Amino acid sequence: MADNTLSRPEKMMHNFRRAAILFAGGPAPAANAVISAAATAFLRNDIEVVGIKHGYSGLVEYSPSNPLVEGRDYVMVNHKMLGRTRNSSGIMIGTARTNPGRLVSHPSHLADPEKSAPLKTVYEALRSIGVDVLISIGGDDTLKTANKFKMFQERLPLDAHRIPIVHLPKTIDNDYRGIDFTFGYFTAVDFLAAEVRNLLADAEANRNYFLCESMGRSAGWLAYGVAIAGEASLVVSVEDVVGKYRATEETVDPSTGESSSRTVMNMEAVIPRIVATMTAREREGKEYGVIVIAEGLAEFLPSKYLEGIGRDDHGHINISAVNLHDVFADLISKEYARQTGKKRKVNAIQLGYEARCARPHAFDVMLGSQLGVGAYRALVEKRLNGVMVSISGQLQLEYVPFEDLVDPETLVTVVRYIERDSDFQKLTRFLETYVDDGEVHR
Repeated sequence: MADNTLSRPEKMMHNFRRAAILFAGGPAPAANAVISAAATAFLRNDIEVVGIKHGYSGLVEYSPSNPLVEGRDYVMVNHKMLGRTRNSSGIMIGTARTNPGRLVSHPSHLADPEKSAPLKTVYEALRSIGVDVLISIGGDDTLKTANKFKMFQERLPLDAHRIPIVHLPKTIDNDYRGIDFTFGYFTAVDFLAAEVRNLLADAEANRNYFLCESMGRSAGWLAYGVAIAGEASLVVSVEDVVGKYRATEETVDPSTGESSSRTVMNMEAVIPRIVATMTAREREGKEYGVIVIAEGLAEFLPSKYLEGIGRDDHGHINISAVNLHDVFADLISKEYARQTGKKRKVNAIQLGYEARCARPHAFDVMLGSQLGVGAYRALVEKRLNGVMVSISGQLQLEYVPFEDLVDPETLVTVVRYIERDSDFQKLTRFLETYVDDGEVHR
């Protein structure tokens, strides 16, 4: 093999008959590159491929009286359906946010038949269609589910069939620990940055502002990337809620009377800082601009802005119900009027959904394809179980054990934030409108 660089990959001996590929969570560009590359690698090595439709949603409904149905719950993937799909939009097997591990928040919960029941159902559903290995594609919540599924199987009787599982990291938020960049990130940045540049031209023509709320629930990678490539006037994300922009709020649970504290944004500092960018631009002769904020800032809003807002199965606040962009646009307009005695229209826009199924760029297709092939190589070539496939350098494959990514007690993952004072964070400050501390009026 080493003497012939044009040889096909070595065919490996294995005992696997059927592999299942599952995609969960929000869409991301290059999803089909991942799925197609993984499926092709398995099929070319005589392993059947099952595409599980719409994440875990069908698997958790399985029972002997409600078996999985081909076409409805899964599809048998073949070479014909994979033709020219790596560059296509969407997700060929669909997705969903169903979380079979949501009741398990500690290893001891796996011994509880009720809390582990959904994981047991998933296991039985996969075995009912002869699945030998599972490829999980998704965000950090899906990684947590993959880890719980592995841990659940470790408690099975010694003679029970095990389903090895590998996870492929997916999020346009790019906040994954264990990999430098996730597939779809650069495509999403480019797509949304083009919108920001269009809005900037609109703002200049009308002498007004756009306040753009970018996706990025936990970290600011997407918001920062969009601001850099879109030439925005300012970007604010969760990593910026430090120092004078950070406060502590005491709250009381009305049902129990117990008090607790939480970190919030100091709105009396954040909003004037944004207005300072507007007034600084005016001194430069620019009566327009685009401000980008990350949606994750909603988690740091004081409680008065979050009344009646619920949370999902993963404990996340229902960000779409917060309308963060509207809240910020209104507060900015009022603060600008207070400081200047003038009116300046601030249009609120939400960005993100339109980028999740954009046609992927070459880099994301290459990255996604390598991750897909990495799933095969992890399971068949290296006989690994419980690893996340990662990429470093020039698309070099790495395999990160779940144990390195998930807390052993809480079973939660660690978010990869933009490091404070990192060169990436400083890049935005160099490119956006300069504001001295003395120019911020409160």
